[in-house]
Amino acid sequence: MVQAQRGSASELGTFLRAQRALVAPQDAGLPAAPGRRVAGLRREEVAVLSGVSADYYTRLEQGRERSPSAPVLDSICEALRMSADARDHAFRLARLAPKVGRDNEMISPELLQTMDAFPHAAAYVTNAAFRVLTANPIAAALIAPLQRRNSSVLAAIFVDPVAREYYVNWDEVARAAVSALRLAKSFVPAVPEVDELVNRLYKRSGAFREMWDDQRVAGLSATRKTIRHPDVGTLELSFQTFDVRSAPGQQLTVATAATGSASADALALLGALGATRRQEQAQPDH
Repeated sequence: MVQAQRGSASELGTFLRAQRALVAPQDAGLPAAPGRRVAGLRREEVAVLSGVSADYYTRLEQGRERSPSAPVLDSICEALRMSADARDHAFRLARLAPKVGRDNEMISPELLQTMDAFPHAAAYVTNAAFRVLTANPIAAALIAPLQRRNSSVLAAIFVDPVAREYYVNWDEVARAAVSALRLAKSFVPAVPEVDELVNRLYKRSGAFREMWDDQRVAGLSATRKTIRHPDVGTLELSFQTFDVRSAPGQQLTVATAATGSASADALALLGALGATRRQEQAQPDH
């Protein structure tokens, strides 16, 4: 009977061996020698491609090396041509934070298509610092009062006096946002924009400082918010937030109102306002 291997080092080694077997030599830029018996790449070939010694890579696969650095593991993942999901899995097995994608500021066409599936809802995408990357017309008009001075919705919550009028349940919204920011900081570390946001708010806002020091961590999921909007009055909205797995740090937020409610009518009006403003902004100046 085969016993399951325990420990992250053994799991990482097993995973690397499986990934190595999936890479054909020609896919890695190596000649495909006739009569080759090894499925995929040899250990020595992975070592050369990733810039580590063959002995080190062998020990890593065998679970005898337990602490690869992030740059070394990233090079190995590149040599093994891992997908983003496979690379993130390898990093987690090594007890390292997954590498943040270089294009995580870019909005994928698939995500834009998903946003189009919510024609009667406010849908917008934020980065790890809660800066709005894109928004449909309804969302653009909905959050416009918070974006007059700050591109980050979270920053506006603490430094813009308008936010306390905008959110009827401001304290609840603020605490949830800070808990989500702390979680985002742990998932996508070493993002200068996030560090700068935390440092700036910690200095400028006593409320943020108190909430940040609470050390509470919780992701945004489903919540209800009551909003006082200067253009359409009070809205009762349900918010759902989803992580964008293809771009670590990005989140899609969708706000909806009960069908047939006054809030649904208000969202429709905001959509018209947002579309009109977008058309005006698109017109060239004369």
